[in-house]
Amino acid sequence: MLNKKTLIAVGVVVLLAACGGDKDKVDGKEDLVEVPDTIKTTVVNVGGELFSVPSPIQTALLIQKSGVTYDKTILHTSNKVNTYSTDYLRALNSGIYGGDLGYVSLYNLTQDAIRYLGALKQLADKLGVSAAFDAGTMKRIEGNITNKDSMLVLVGIAYRSSDAFLKNNQRNDVSSLILTGGWIESMHFSVAAYKAKGTNELKWRIAEQKQALGSLIKILSNYQGEEVKALAIELNDLSKIYEGIQFKYNFVEPTHDSLKKVTYINSTTEVMVSEEQITQIAAKIQEIRSKIVNSSNS
Repeated sequence: MLNKKTLIAVGVVVLLAACGGDKDKVDGKEDLVEVPDTIKTTVVNVGGELFSVPSPIQTALLIQKSGVTYDKTILHTSNKVNTYSTDYLRALNSGIYGGDLGYVSLYNLTQDAIRYLGALKQLADKLGVSAAFDAGTMKRIEGNITNKDSMLVLVGIAYRSSDAFLKNNQRNDVSSLILTGGWIESMHFSVAAYKAKGTNELKWRIAEQKQALGSLIKILSNYQGEEVKALAIELNDLSKIYEGIQFKYNFVEPTHDSLKKVTYINSTTEVMVSEEQITQIAAKIQEIRSKIVNSSNS
């Protein structure tokens, strides 16, 4: 049976690659009131250029907030780890499993979380990522295991050591693929949630990924492997669908409350996206995800 502390630790490595994290030190148990913005968005530095990519946790939070009930059928099966025979597939599926872990954790489904942690443990071992944690980090992780929102807290605890590990060992390609897999899974969540409960907020979330998609394509362009090039082509095809989505900025004068010393921004942004475009995006995301989760490269 897998050691629970090891499972938690490895799960955090993958989550942080897909989700980013709070770099402030956390000691002991924490009562998490809200999710820090640093967990909701990842800022990636590639060649001196910064890219912002929303995390799977950000999407899962929106889905939960919208009232969409937990749906186990949209998750990747946790027993396919051994079918992934290349680091390319292992990294992408680590991102997908990391997204699934974030999803089940937000619904407080401990047993499901343990299964995904087990899958991540196996993939992380094969990728050589599990060595990212020292004894001190493990101790701090152990102290937060019982926290209701422990997965989110752990992302913050582990960020520094795991981020440094990936950079120091020149694993930026692995990190980028994990990030991409996590984004694809978050898009998969979004379109599934929109089909179940088509709120404007969910439609906006799908549409606004136009910028994040562009960032991912630029990040992947730094790597020359044939598999990565093929993935970039798929993402470029998705980008062509997004070209038809327009954003309109409506400027409204800001107002200032002199007593509270607060300035309120009143401008708004409208998104112009059709149901047909959402349907096309959903179909392309499903096609890309299916190739990742069902491939073995054996």
